Amino acid sequence: MTFYLFLDESGDHGLGNIDPQYPVFVLSGVLVLETDYRIIEKQLSEIKSKFWGSKKVIIHSSDIRKCQHEFQILFDLDIKKNFYYSVNSLISSSNYKIIASAINKLKYIQRYGKLSNDVYEVSLSFLIERAIFYLDSVQLPGKNLKIIIEKRGRKEDKKLDEHFQKLCAKGTGFVDKSRLAAYQLEISFFDKKDDVAGLQLADLIAYPIARYIIDPTRANPAFDILSSKFYTKANKRYGLKIFP
Repeated sequence: MTFYLFLDESGDHGLGNIDPQYPVFVLSGVLVLETDYRIIEKQLSEIKSKFWGSKKVIIHSSDIRKCQHEFQILFDLDIKKNFYYSVNSLISSSNYKIIASAINKLKYIQRYGKLSNDVYEVSLSFLIERAIFYLDSVQLPGKNLKIIIEKRGRKEDKKLDEHFQKLCAKGTGFVDKSRLAAYQLEISFFDKKDDVAGLQLADLIAYPIARYIIDPTRANPAFDILSSKFYTKANKRYGLKIFP
């Protein structure tokens, strides 16, 4: 049985000039069984056809918030209301788990310095660990895990792929290499224009998580909708790793 882990980010992974209004890096993951993912693909295509008459539109949370590009239609408040209802229904009703890592970059620099490990690589390690913990609890035969990441650039993708290969060869701090090998881990990179539904879902959930980390007391209806989707263990939100 194949599981997918779709990954997208919110915030800059650099440790140079940090925006004091957005000092976090979030890597959000959608962990989903292949059969459930096919349903999500179909439902997302239906949403696109409903509002644009085409399945070619790429769902991008930043464009949605700014009502730009294809999402200029959201200036019409009735369309906006119906669109948000459709997307929120997809997020709340679909069968998947959220596994995300949130790094407070200011605290990270204070503890480890600016020349420490890449926060994207650190986050990927966290997400793989939590994904393995979840899969261990799923009673299905022949489980394997395919990790799907949105391309960032040839250099960045190569560096991340090398980090992934090291994890597979040596294991992580909490999961040894034999345990990783049992799930036949694979990693693939796709461009935004490839129109991968799982990456678009991961994009939708990343920003609300980041806003929650920055200020958990602030009204955040988008986070409220997706909060029940986090992987939980022993009644704890184990699918959200906040570091350090």
